[in-house]
Amino acid sequence: ILIAQDIRRILIGFGYDVLPLVTTGSDALRAADAREPDLVLMDIKLKGPLDGIETAARLQKTHRTLIVYLTSHSDETTLGRAKQTNPFGYIVKPFTDRELRTCIEVALSKHELESKLAARERWFSTTLRSIGDAVIATDQDEIIKFMNAAAETLTGWQTTEAVGRKLGEVVKAFLLRESHGIP
Repeated sequence: ILIAQDIRRILIGFGYDVLPLVTTGSDALRAADAREPDLVLMDIKLKGPLDGIETAARLQKTHRTLIVYLTSHSDETTLGRAKQTNPFGYIVKPFTDRELRTCIEVALSKHELESKLAARERWFSTTLRSIGDAVIATDQDEIIKFMNAAAETLTGWQTTEAVGRKLGEVVKAFLLRESHGIP
């Protein structure tokens, strides 16, 4: 608790709004329900039945909360479990105030960039779906990744059936139908 209180004091000094400290996974989940934090500094070892990794996994399912682990655990097993929760940082104790601030700032910046990218992807997807011309997008191996409604109508393939197939397979089936006058 003393280390957590010191970290809280440091974060307040950096200008962050810091929630009251909690020591159990259940308390962390309740606090997140009440306040929707942008970022959670999570120790791996917590009191109670939920450890920090399980608590982080539950937080991310319900809150899309950024997690930065602050822990003395750096063994491969623990690190592997933690990586499955896609944390935005992992700081091994002991650490400096500067390391803590740097990790938090990078995590927040990365999250902001990812949020902007996701919004842009949604905008592009909406735009492509709305275009009256047929649009088919593939990856570098010509595997279909996207089709809009006009492409579905033109090819006779539903997007759900075409995505994951080679472009040539979908186009060939379309051309065969066209050459035989099949709608």
